[in-house]
Amino acid sequence: MSLLIRGGTVVTAEASYRADVYCENGKIKAIGEKPDAPAGAEIVDAGGQFVMPGGIDPHTHMQLPFMGTVASEDFFTGTAAGFAGGNTTIIDFVIPNPKQNLMEAYRDWRGWAEKAAGDYGFHVAITWWDESVHDDMGTLVREEGVNSFKHFMAYKNAIMATDETMYHSFHRARELGAIVTVHAENGEIVYQLQQELLAKGINGPEGHPLSRPPAAEGEAVHRAIKFADVAGVPVYVVHTSTKDALDVITLARNNGQRVFGEVLAGHLLIDDSVYRSADWAFAAGHVMSPPFRPKEHQAALWRGLASGNLQTTATDHCCFCAPQKAAGKNDFTKIPNGTGGIEDRMAVLWTHGVNTGRLTPEEFVAVTSANAAKIFNIHPRKGSLSVGADADIVVWDPAASRTISAKTHHQNVDFNIFEGMKVTGVPSHTIANGKLVYAKGELRAVKGAGRYLKRPAFPSVFGALDKMAKARAPRAVAR
Repeated sequence: MSLLIRGGTVVTAEASYRADVYCENGKIKAIGEKPDAPAGAEIVDAGGQFVMPGGIDPHTHMQLPFMGTVASEDFFTGTAAGFAGGNTTIIDFVIPNPKQNLMEAYRDWRGWAEKAAGDYGFHVAITWWDESVHDDMGTLVREEGVNSFKHFMAYKNAIMATDETMYHSFHRARELGAIVTVHAENGEIVYQLQQELLAKGINGPEGHPLSRPPAAEGEAVHRAIKFADVAGVPVYVVHTSTKDALDVITLARNNGQRVFGEVLAGHLLIDDSVYRSADWAFAAGHVMSPPFRPKEHQAALWRGLASGNLQTTATDHCCFCAPQKAAGKNDFTKIPNGTGGIEDRMAVLWTHGVNTGRLTPEEFVAVTSANAAKIFNIHPRKGSLSVGADADIVVWDPAASRTISAKTHHQNVDFNIFEGMKVTGVPSHTIANGKLVYAKGELRAVKGAGRYLKRPAFPSVFGALDKMAKARAPRAVAR
C-alpha cells in the first residue's frame, strides 16, 4: 500500500520546510518536491496544513484494574480515540499487584493490548522486591524490549514502592541499561492527611487536593532524584504538577544529572477550583493524582516546558465513568483516580501553546512526540519524519476549530475535563503504519492493527554512568 501526502509544510522538532511525503509498506519512503510515487498511490491533500510526526503519549492506563474497578477505556477504544486526536503511539503501564510475579502481570497486559488499533509499548511498575523481581527485570529488558520501570511513591497499603524497593530497583535498572520513572508524591503524608480530613468530616472531592499538597510532591521528587543520583541511573518524573517539583528537577538538571520531566495537558490548563464545585459529579470527574493545582503552578509549568526543563507532554489517560466515580460518594479517598485526554492533548497544546506564542511548531513536535521517542529509545523510528521511519503522521489543519465535548468525543467515558473548550488547530488526517486511520472526521481504526514496540536498553550511556557510580562508591580500607 502506498500513500502520498502532497502540498503541506513538513514540521519536525528541528525544522520546517515545504515538501511532499511518500509512504510505502508502512514506512516513509521519500520526502521532497514531487517524490516518485506509483500512479495508484492514495493522495492526501495537505495544502495549507502542517505535516508532523504522529503524537506519542508516553503515559496512559488503558483497561487498568484500579481501586476496585477497571478503567472504562480499553486498548482498542483508547488507541482509536488517540487517532482522532493525532496520536499514533502510546506507552502504557504494567502494574503488578503487591507480591504478583512481574512476568505474569506483563503477560496479562500483553493479552489485553492485542486489540489495540495503534502501536504500543509498556513501562513496568516495580511494586515490591525480591530475587524474582530482580530476575524478571532482566528478562523484561533483554527479551521483551522493556527499558523503563515505574515506581509509585504514593498509594500506601496498595502499590506504593518502599524506599528499599526503590533502592534495589534503581540499581538493577542501571545494571540493565533501563531508565526509572516515578509517580512522585509522599505516600505517608498523603495517607495521614486523608485520615485527618475524614476525621474532620471533609469527605467530598474538595478533600482530594487538600490531602495531596504541593510539598508532598516536591519532597518525593527530591527523594527520587537523590536515589537516582546514588544509583547512577537516569530518572523520568511523570505528571509534574507543581512549581515545587519543577524547581527540584531544574536544579538537578543544572547540576548535570540526567533527569527528565513530564507534564500533563490537564495540569497546564485546569486549576484546583474544579474540586470546589457544588456539583459533586463534576468535582469527582476531575479527581486524579496528583490533583489539579492553583493557577500559579500552571504558569510555572508552561515556563518549564518552554525552557526545556520539562521535555514531554502526556495525559495519564485513565477513564472512569460517573457510576464508577460514585463509589467515593461519601469518602473522597474511594473515588477512582483518573481522567481522560488522549483525544484532546495535541489540540489543547496547539491552541494554548503554539497559538499563544508559548511554543513554536517545532517545539510542539518535540514535546508531543520527538522527545518521548528519544527518551524511551524508539527514535527515529517514531517521533520523526525521516526516510525509513514508521509512517506515523498527522496532517494538522491550523485554521480548523472544534469545541470539545463528552457528547462528541471518541473516548469511552462520559466526562471530559476540557468540556466546552474551543480549540483551533486540529488533525485533518492521521496516518498510522502508512494507513489512513482518521480522515476529516471519519475514524477508520482497525481492532488489533497495533503492534507491540520493543524498546532497546541504553548500554553505551549506562556503561559510562555505571563507571561514574563505581568511582563514587566508598573503597574498602586495607588492614
